[in-house]
Amino acid sequence: MSTQIKITHTFNAPRELVFKAFTESEHLQNWWGPKGWTFEVSKSDFRTGGVFHYSQKPADGDVMWVKFVYNEIIAPEKIVYTSFFSDEEGNSVRAPFNENWPMETLNTITFIENEGKTTLTMIVIPVSPTEEEIKTFEDSKEMAQDGYTGTFDQLDEYLTKL
Repeated sequence: MSTQIKITHTFNAPRELVFKAFTESEHLQNWWGPKGWTFEVSKSDFRTGGVFHYSQKPADGDVMWVKFVYNEIIAPEKIVYTSFFSDEEGNSVRAPFNENWPMETLNTITFIENEGKTTLTMIVIPVSPTEEEIKTFEDSKEMAQDGYTGTFDQLDEYLTKL
């Protein structure tokens, strides 16, 4: 059985622009993450083997750190990275919202342009999960999809300003 979350979203913008919004921190900080949360980039090194490390904080909660490590980049078609919750130094930690969330996920994003619009497909797969982590991941699919949908809606809005 394939345990994955798959999100598809079409943006009314050319692929180069959508890709840029995903890969440059000055763009990312304007739309990435849950609506109304504070987002700060600690490190942004967009290249194979590079790291993107950021914090996000809800208005009424504690700061959460997340780290991406880029595995593969084919501009402007594809980005593959692993992501995990971290501490301020970038060390792996358990997800603050559920200790049984997978320690690491593999994220593959593809960008396909058609007549000036860009269809993004994102697939999220847990890396070496335990049985308990698989169950938590499966149970969280809808929540995760809603989260990404909200985030991509913010990108839709942001792209109209570029």
